[in-house]
Order: sequence, then C-alpha cells, then structure tokens
Amino acid sequence: MKNSIRGSIKKSLLYIVLFLGVLITFFPFFYMFVLATRSRAEIFSSTQTLWFGDHFINNLQILRDSVPIFRNLFNSIFVATIGTAFTMFFCALGGYGFAKYDFKWKDKLFFAMLATMMIPGLLSIIPWFIMMNYFGWMDTFYPFIIPGIANAFGIFLMRQFMESIPGDIIDAARIDGCGEFEIFCRIILPISKTGLSALGILTFLGSWNALMGPLLILQSEEMWTLPVALTRLADSAGVDYGATMVGASIAVVPIIVVFVIGSKKFMAGMLEGATKG
Repeated sequence: MKNSIRGSIKKSLLYIVLFLGVLITFFPFFYMFVLATRSRAEIFSSTQTLWFGDHFINNLQILRDSVPIFRNLFNSIFVATIGTAFTMFFCALGGYGFAKYDFKWKDKLFFAMLATMMIPGLLSIIPWFIMMNYFGWMDTFYPFIIPGIANAFGIFLMRQFMESIPGDIIDAARIDGCGEFEIFCRIILPISKTGLSALGILTFLGSWNALMGPLLILQSEEMWTLPVALTRLADSAGVDYGATMVGASIAVVPIIVVFVIGSKKFMAGMLEGATKG
C-alpha cells in the first residue's frame, strides 16, 4: 500500500514538473501571439493583460505596407522545401554509398567528411560569399540550395540508418535484374522513410531559420526570406512591435506545423540513427 501511494506521488510530481516545463516553453510563443493583436500603445501600457486584443488586422496592414511579407513567406517556403528535398535525396545517396559499398579509402574519406563538421560555419562565410559572387549567384536562391545538398551531417545520419538494412535485400534485387540506381530509388528510399523524415525536419528548420547567408546574398525586397524581412522591418516600420510580432508569428507557425506533423517519425529516426553503427 505504501509503495503504491509513493509511486502515485512520484508520478504526480513528475506530471507537475513536465506541465511546468511545457508552460515555460510555450508561454513566450503565446505572449508573442497576444502582442501581435495589440496596438503599440497597448504594448507599452502600464496595465498588461494576457489576452488577445483587436488590432491584429491593423498590425498586419502595417506589416504589409513595410515589407512584401507574403512574397517573403513564399520565398522561405520555396527555399526550405526545395533545399530539403534535394538534401534528403543526395544525403541518402551518399549515406547509401558509405553504408553498402566497399571502395578504396572509404573509411578515410568518411572520417575526412566528418572532420568538416568540426569547422565553425562562420569561418567559411567569407570564402562562401566570394564563391557565390564569382558564380554570379548574388540575389538568387542558388546559394541556399545547391552548396548544402550533400552535407556531412546528413550523409552521416543516413549512413548510420542504412547500415541496418539487410544486404540480402539488395542482393536479391540485383539477381532480379534491378540496376543500382533502381535499387536505391525503389527499395532503399522507401525503407529509409524514418531516417529521411528526421533529416528532412532538421534541414527544413535550419533552412527556414537561416539569417546570416540570406542577409549577405539577398539584396532586393522581392528576394528576401522571412528572417531577412523581419530584420529590415525594424527600420522601415519604426520599430512597430505589434507589426513585428505579426511577422514573427507568421514565421513561427509553419515550423510548428511541420514539427507537429513529423514529430513521431523525427524522434524515431533520430533514435535509430543514433544507435546504429
């Protein structure tokens, strides 16, 4: 009886701690949505409430007058979606090669690739900018899609996942007359959906939140992504925090939706990738 009561108390305390953790995590997002519905005067008022106001439409209009926000939203969706699709395919291709093929210097090449993950991204920002300018890719989306489609982390994650795929399946497909690329597309990719989901979510979030690169490359308003547009909003809107919170809300909602939809496969893929190899 005492053990049962003690277990119930521990479980209740655990639920209370988890609830407080969730509350602390989500409160800033809730308050951001609340501020998006307030006027500038209400935001700086001495009497604050934690409920929604009625100035959302006005704030949205100020935002639209300041920057082409829906064009910027489309740009972010386009860059993140196309970049994620290419990254998933090519990283899966690289991971499959390292996991299932034997070739000269395989291990050395793999560890050399992993070593690039130790280099801080900021150290390569100047050479990257010079290369993009040399290629004529300034004020285009190419720099945010093409250079990262076969990144070290993605190849490593997919390699760890694909090592668990039985080689007998691949051998049976070869006996049936399937070519190597056909095996990859028709057999390996469907089996690897869990790992691809985890890689896809991480890539999408990283691309969606990217600021430094787009800030350097994108010069015209029509080409800005959402993070760049929000940095320009403070100057053009006179730091109208209501409009700024509307823009931040627009930027946050898609990544919340993407994570909620793919959260189960994301966790399963990360756990499988971490325990293989």
